[in-house]
Amino acid sequence: MASVQASTAHHHRSTTKVSNKAFKTKHASKSALKEQSKGKVESFERGSRRTPHQQVMSKIDRRNHAKQIRTNKLAERAKQESVFSGRDGAPRIVALIPLCEDVNPRDVATELNISVEVDAELPDATASSWRVEIPRFKQKMQYLTPGRDLLECLDACRVADFVIFLLSATEEVDELGEQTIRCIESQGLSTVLTAVHNLNVIEPAKRRPDVAKSLKSFINHFFSTQEKVHDLSSRQDCSNVMRSLCTTTPKGIRWREDRSWMLVDDVRWEGEAALVTGVVRGKGLKADRLVQVGEWGDFQIEKITAGPLDVKKRVQKADAMAVDVAEVGDVLEQPTEQQDDLAELAPEEMMQDLPAASLAPSERKAVMLDDHEYFDDDREQFEAPKRLPRGTSKYQAAWYLGDVSDSGSDLEDVEDDDEEMADGLLPAGPADGHFDATMAEPTEGAPSEYPQTEGFNDPAIEDEAEQLAAYRESRREEAEDDREFPDEIELHPNVSARERLARYRGLKSLRASAWDTEEDKPYEPEDWSRLLEIGDYKSAKNRVLKEALFGGVKPGIRVTIHLRIPSGQEAALKSSPPPKALFSLLKHEHKQTSVNMSMSLSSDYDQPLKSKAELILQCGPRRLLINPLFSQAGNTPNNVHKFHRYLHPGRTAVATFIGPVIWGSVPCLYFQRSALPKPDDAISSLAADLNPTAPSPSSGLQLIATGTSLPPSTARVIAKRIILTGHPYKIHRKLVTVRYMFFNTEDVHYFRALQLWTKRGRSGFIKEALGTHGYFKATFDAQMNPMDAVAVSLYKRVWPRVARAWGPEAEGKAEGEEVGGDGGVIVGEGMVQ
Repeated sequence: MASVQASTAHHHRSTTKVSNKAFKTKHASKSALKEQSKGKVESFERGSRRTPHQQVMSKIDRRNHAKQIRTNKLAERAKQESVFSGRDGAPRIVALIPLCEDVNPRDVATELNISVEVDAELPDATASSWRVEIPRFKQKMQYLTPGRDLLECLDACRVADFVIFLLSATEEVDELGEQTIRCIESQGLSTVLTAVHNLNVIEPAKRRPDVAKSLKSFINHFFSTQEKVHDLSSRQDCSNVMRSLCTTTPKGIRWREDRSWMLVDDVRWEGEAALVTGVVRGKGLKADRLVQVGEWGDFQIEKITAGPLDVKKRVQKADAMAVDVAEVGDVLEQPTEQQDDLAELAPEEMMQDLPAASLAPSERKAVMLDDHEYFDDDREQFEAPKRLPRGTSKYQAAWYLGDVSDSGSDLEDVEDDDEEMADGLLPAGPADGHFDATMAEPTEGAPSEYPQTEGFNDPAIEDEAEQLAAYRESRREEAEDDREFPDEIELHPNVSARERLARYRGLKSLRASAWDTEEDKPYEPEDWSRLLEIGDYKSAKNRVLKEALFGGVKPGIRVTIHLRIPSGQEAALKSSPPPKALFSLLKHEHKQTSVNMSMSLSSDYDQPLKSKAELILQCGPRRLLINPLFSQAGNTPNNVHKFHRYLHPGRTAVATFIGPVIWGSVPCLYFQRSALPKPDDAISSLAADLNPTAPSPSSGLQLIATGTSLPPSTARVIAKRIILTGHPYKIHRKLVTVRYMFFNTEDVHYFRALQLWTKRGRSGFIKEALGTHGYFKATFDAQMNPMDAVAVSLYKRVWPRVARAWGPEAEGKAEGEEVGGDGGVIVGEGMVQ
């Protein structure tokens, strides 16, 4: 009985934990989701099929989808390989590029042919191209051996399906070979292979793998996808190279595949007409489009006929199916009424008479600021920006009738137009109208105070000249130390700034201020209004490229193109070297416009490049002589870009010139002629006879920069900036007396609308002129430091120059004899009109 009572008296709870009601929330936290999953992975998250459609797709549907993808890829590859298939297929073009002096491409081609049991006769030593047939793989091969010439190597790689870089086991790659491989890489190339010559002469034999490994490391620096360096002394490696050449589908070059092109096999003349024979490659060849024939230039097509084949046609059996095959001489395509003409500019009768400038610079009473002229009797007076508290909106600013008391520290200048920083541009400074509102006021140095009503002592002319010379000498020493004012100029005291700077204007902001183009009409080049203007470049480019996809003679057909040679050019073309390649131009690619190209100096070129210097540009199929203008890269709201006098190493700029249009993003190469020694004629001729493979004069070219073609635009304004500096003579808080910026009262009144700035970030305006020597009072937004310098920025529009086609006639012209865009003879930086 006692035991029963004890058991009923003592009792423990089943648990000590309390289970409260869970909090209901719309979004589960990460910890709640982790606690709920307990490490489980849902079935729909396994693998790559995570979409609802793929979850419910059956096994048969997935197999069918994979089969469709495989079929489309096989059809695309078969279309690419159809150019080389058949008895009359196009040959596979292989460029053999030697990178060392002891490598002979002709010997390499012979070893490759022997490895596949082909005994082809080599042409004479002067020929750089020949064709062989490979029976083992039922393919044709065409070798290009440009030798050690830079331009010939570039021309060969532009039309090659495969590029084989030839290295030497006994000699290192010299400077010319390294420059060649860099140029070819920047130009763009198709499938790449690498081979080494004379590896069998390395003794002992155990060193040969180390040599091949070192060469592979060198070539991987330029082409990281190269997995092997083939040994040309091994018959098995040569056979593997030939197998790769005959079975691999070349990847092609993007800019080249957008056009129709061909390797010229034969050029002959019939009267005054030139006949060019080759196999069509790329897109379909249209007779309505112009063609660029090597260095000859651009020509119209009279007709396209079927060209002679390399092999004789077999006799067709009686019971064989009849197939329509074009005979030699059959017309394949003729031009229509919409054929492109050779006119580079718009007709003059289409151009309307342009109105003259609204006001000649000599008649102005004040300088232009943005698109307005201030301080004229017939115009409204210039209104300085208001001083308002920071954060004041435009609506609130309208309720302030005057300036707020400037005793507060939270005031800032408020203008109507907000300046936005453009992407990709360098930070703006005070010289371009951008002032940092958070900049602390300078506290170093004590300003000299004087009563505002103190009389001004006008110094004598002799004393003024001595003080000016001493001041400018100190300024030159400072500029040589850190070059803080690269655009600074100095005015002569006896020269009127109003006449000297008549074409210059002021801008509140280089990025946002509107540029009045009507003021530049009297100074633009003669044919500027006749240049091609492209409103929407992107849509126009897509339309032109889409039009090139359809029609024309199909790729893989051997044709003969009859060119229309203009009268008077037959003798010059017959005496010039025959062309090696032909490219069909897209629509409008012969028209002249303002061309823009990005340009980045090479790391090997450690000198600043001066604007307007003569350069050799290779962009796609074209090679031009240009004198480009360098301007700031990036996009701005007002399409105004600062002109650069020099392009410094490691920087990128936009090179602008007048030249033919080119559609798409095409790689650009910039060369500069290097000074070569001029040996005696007899010695040079003897050396050429002893060494026929010696580099030609074109090897004296130096690759200094690379880039890409940008959308052309005649509306792009390139503004040249100059900076006039003055010395703060006396400082009284925000009121400063400035000297040495102008030298007469008329110039002060003419330029008084411009905004003043200092290198420490202060901004102000001219208040009044003092005396007769160009002194003036200026009011700034904060107290000025005595060691600061006052400056003002002025801008004028500069115009690009016309490019010339590269050729023997262009090489003979002197660099200083070029005619400028304004119709004057260019002499250094200036122009005699």
